[in-house]
Amino acid sequence: MPSEPLRLAVVEVTRHRPHAPRYDAYVQTMVARALGDAARGGWVAERLAARDLGADALLRETSRADAVVVLGGEDVSPHLYGAQGGYPGEGPHDVVADEAQIALVRRSLETLTPVLGICRGHQIVSVALGGTLVQHLHDESGLHRTGGVPADLSMTDHSVAIESTSRLAGVLGTTAVVRSSHHQAIGRPGDGLVVVARAADGAVEAVEHERAPITGVQWHPEDPGADRAQLPALLARLRHEALANRTSVRAA
Repeated sequence: MPSEPLRLAVVEVTRHRPHAPRYDAYVQTMVARALGDAARGGWVAERLAARDLGADALLRETSRADAVVVLGGEDVSPHLYGAQGGYPGEGPHDVVADEAQIALVRRSLETLTPVLGICRGHQIVSVALGGTLVQHLHDESGLHRTGGVPADLSMTDHSVAIESTSRLAGVLGTTAVVRSSHHQAIGRPGDGLVVVARAADGAVEAVEHERAPITGVQWHPEDPGADRAQLPALLARLRHEALANRTSVRAA
C-alpha cells in the first residue's frame, strides 16, 4: 500500500456554464459521477477547471497529482491542430482551457504520470501530441450521438472493437458497449499514440501511448446511463499505473 493516498486530478473545461444551464446541469452529474467513483476506488480526487485556472495555475495545482483524468466538453480550437473553423456542427471553443489541458498532457508524458482522457479529453491527448481531428462525423445513422436534441438526451449506446493486445482489452475485453455523444473524432493520432478501439464505421474510439501510461476513450463511462462497471475498471487501471509510477520514481 502507498504511504500516502494517491491523488487524482479530475480536470474539466470550466466549473460553470451559466449561458447553458441545461448542459451545465448535465455536466455536473457526470463530473459528480467521476469524483464519486474515484473516491470509492481509493483516490483522493480534486476537481480542477482548466479555463478558470489557465495553464500556469493548472500545472501548479496538479504538480503533486499521481494521475489525471481529462473530461469532456466543448470542441477543441481548430488552429491547435492546423485546421480552420466554419465546419458543420461547430461548437464553442475555449482556447484557454485547450492550452492548459494540452500543457498538462505534455508534462504528464514527460513525467510518465498516468492520464485518462474522456471524449474531448481523448481528443486533447491526441492534439497535445501533434494529432488531428475529424471535424465533423456525417453520422446519419446516429451511431455516435442522437442529433437535434439537448445534450442530456443525445447519448447513444453502441459497440466498439478493442485490440486484443491492448492494455484497454485487459480492462474491458475485446468488445464493449459504450455510451457516447460526439460529432468529432481523432483523425491522425498524435505522436506515440496507437489506435486500440474503433466503432463499426471505423471511427477511432480509443488510443494508448506506446510507452507512457496514457489512454484516451471517445465515449463517456461517467455518464449516468453508462455501464456502471466501466469507469471503476478504468480508474482501477489508472490506479495500478499510478502505483507503478510512484514506485519507479522512489526507486530512482
